[in-house]
Amino acid sequence: MSEQEIKVPDLGGADEVEVIEVLVSKGDSVEEEDPILTVESDKASVELPSPGAGKITKITVKVGDKVKEGDVVGMMEASGDAGGSDDSGDDEPEQKADEKAEEKQEEKPAETKPAAKKSSGGSRKETVTVPALDGFDNVPIIEINVAEGDTIEADDPLVTVESDKATMEIPSPYAGKVGKILVSEGDKLSEGDKLLEMTVQEDGGEQDEASEEGEKPEPKSEDKPKSEDKPKQEAPEPQGSTYEPPAPGTKVHAGPAVRKLARELGADLARIKGSGPKSRIIKDDVHAYVKSQLKQAQQGGGVATGSGIPGVKLPDFSQFGEVKREAMSRMMFATANNMQRSWLNVPHVTQFEDADITDMEDFRKAQKAAGEKKGVKMTPLPFLLKACATALAELPQFNVSLDMERKEVVRKQFIHIGIAVDTPNGLMVPVIRDVDKKGLWELAAESAELAQKARDKQLKPAEMQGACFTITSLGGIGGTAFTPIVNTPEVAILGVSKAAMKPVWDGKDFQPRLMLPLSLSYDHRAVNGADAARFTSVLSQLLGDIRSLLL
Repeated sequence: MSEQEIKVPDLGGADEVEVIEVLVSKGDSVEEEDPILTVESDKASVELPSPGAGKITKITVKVGDKVKEGDVVGMMEASGDAGGSDDSGDDEPEQKADEKAEEKQEEKPAETKPAAKKSSGGSRKETVTVPALDGFDNVPIIEINVAEGDTIEADDPLVTVESDKATMEIPSPYAGKVGKILVSEGDKLSEGDKLLEMTVQEDGGEQDEASEEGEKPEPKSEDKPKSEDKPKQEAPEPQGSTYEPPAPGTKVHAGPAVRKLARELGADLARIKGSGPKSRIIKDDVHAYVKSQLKQAQQGGGVATGSGIPGVKLPDFSQFGEVKREAMSRMMFATANNMQRSWLNVPHVTQFEDADITDMEDFRKAQKAAGEKKGVKMTPLPFLLKACATALAELPQFNVSLDMERKEVVRKQFIHIGIAVDTPNGLMVPVIRDVDKKGLWELAAESAELAQKARDKQLKPAEMQGACFTITSLGGIGGTAFTPIVNTPEVAILGVSKAAMKPVWDGKDFQPRLMLPLSLSYDHRAVNGADAARFTSVLSQLLGDIRSLLL
């Protein structure tokens, strides 16, 4: 036996990361690739593996320490024989939680072949996990693009996933041979979940397949959070409605297994109070939160649809004639839930106004030749965007969100505006950022590009987040007015109907003018009626004389 250092490997670009769990103790026997520590960066929680099989002789870091690539975190006695591992594995009951001990017992059969992996020389075994999904979480697999035994190149697509908004392929980070596929079609994936095992060739060496099969204590990763339930200084507090969640953007401290448990139970970690060190969330906290939420729902009557309002029981329509049932698309279901939530939580009021856009339309049509040169079509939307940005700056009470739990008003110091796009797959709302800082041509190009991406289901989550206000237009279809539903947590939305020529009195005669109907729905908790009237009046003035947009 020889003693060797346990060092922090390459952290994938992360610099200094915090130790959030120590998964082994002095005297523990480990196999190669067994997790030693869990560290957490701003983006993800990562387990640091053992560099070989042997016995832990020293751990030199503790929870809360910061480490970086190359730091020594412990020492171990390398062992070449399985018998040594078995003996040392019997010493651990006093140093580990019950879950750790059970895990070791499950792994013992695999310890009889620790040297198989090392025999290849020119290859290594990797477990491919799900990379960052641009903000998506819990997305279903709709296609598996490889089979066990396939030889693939780096960046070859492994699986295809589909969210409510887009379809994406997850590429291979390595070139090599596909081993065991760990997922199936229909499974839901989040960042960090395991996809498959593969053999990565380093120097062209062939790895013995019998060795591959014999060296697999791989199921360990599903027991990642070995110390999650380990040190409990005190029982978790009951999760009740009195707990105030942290401000948006605050980092939630929880290990990979706790996050997985929360996903499986549909629990929002941001709403759970942690009872672990430094308010870290442990499994008991998640269970306590779910239990309290179920209790509250049951006390509320049990017949509600989640809002305290009884659901509508449908009759058997087949008794009246032939019917056909089909499943809602994910986008339709998500939109229905969002609309219901907004309508039930926001006291809606709608203010109506007509804007005289005769001169604006003359100017817009005069830009046709310039637009052809730029390859951009100038529509009324850029003028509406610019007018709304000016009105939001002039009346900042429209550029807020209400945090009713914390009893706070969130005042936004930026102006991002969403544009509702009608697509074959349903309504989508891409967001144009910093509208107040962009010119009409730039807004025209960006809005056209985002609308096309929405129709092609190519929008990224980041392109649909952060709006302060939304514009939804039915002008291309028809209608004289409508009541749009506020896209909460925004507090207002502008509906635009079809412009029409109307006789307008100028003080002496009726003149034919092109009038654009505007419908401003707003959250009456944040905005009062007088301010809503001022907002539509400002819009009418700005659209009536576009020179004022330059001021």
